[in-house]
Amino acid sequence: MEGIIIQRMNTMTTPTSADGVQPETLDGVALLTHLGIIKVEGEDAAKFIHGQLTQDFSLLDLHTARLAAFCSPKGRMLASFIGFKRSNNEIWLICSRDILAPTLKRLSMFVMRAKARLSDVTSEYVIYGLAGNATKTIAGSAYPAGAKVDFDGCTLVGLHPAESAPRQLWVAPPGEPMPAGAGLTLAGWLWGEVRSGVATITAPVVEAFVPQMLNYESVGGVNFKKGCYPGQEVVARSQFRGTLKRRAFVAHADVEMVAGLEIFSATDNDQPVATAVQAAANPCGGFDAIISGQLSAIEDGSLHLGGSTGAKLQILPLPYALLDDI
Repeated sequence: MEGIIIQRMNTMTTPTSADGVQPETLDGVALLTHLGIIKVEGEDAAKFIHGQLTQDFSLLDLHTARLAAFCSPKGRMLASFIGFKRSNNEIWLICSRDILAPTLKRLSMFVMRAKARLSDVTSEYVIYGLAGNATKTIAGSAYPAGAKVDFDGCTLVGLHPAESAPRQLWVAPPGEPMPAGAGLTLAGWLWGEVRSGVATITAPVVEAFVPQMLNYESVGGVNFKKGCYPGQEVVARSQFRGTLKRRAFVAHADVEMVAGLEIFSATDNDQPVATAVQAAANPCGGFDAIISGQLSAIEDGSLHLGGSTGAKLQILPLPYALLDDI
């Protein structure tokens, strides 16, 4: 794209550990080896994927990216994507690499007569995460979450911030130069993912949640005005009939947490009240996680890992507001 000026932004976060040592911050460039890309191409690419995901891809323009979920007929999330058009006949879906193969296989089952081809193009591109001072502005203006631009064979996508630090994805062919910026480890990036409060579906939590259990309606992951898709009736009913009893929260513990870990209240060791969706080491110590839990249990405030007497969990403020009931 001609005339584009890429500059660095100056917003970042600086956590400090208890002993005064400054740990890694959300600032720099990380190689994101945990993500992969599904390409959907063909005359019916947008129409096909529009009918499979929670987001409107028929009306999606070339300058916008969307968070979307792929659900089972029961409305449970099989995968989550950051999706965007590279052209009117080509859509890219970025997802966790550990679920890419089964997701690609399942989506391909529904192509039938549609003029659309799906393929795994992960090996053909490199994905970087940009955070803090390494993020870019385009032509002197800020680059908000959901904005997308293509230039010089690369694609830049704005993400939700984490700890006030702006974040972006940079997708490029392997031969393109690495984006300018300080080095950021994958562990540091994954912590930012957790602190953004926007969950990514990975293998341990496939089919565990309907989108609203991860606040997807509040972070732009569900379009309630589009047509049908697998699980649409369940997702809509959860929203419009007020039947949702679980929400996503950000939480901290002094011990290790992993995706799929069950969380209990102090008064019941038999039935878990929440599940860790994804987790990462906090650079200041302990672990942070996005959890999905029963609203009543979250309000009670006494949550423990692995059992009613396990390590205690501390609920942190969400970095975004929840959407009011429609």
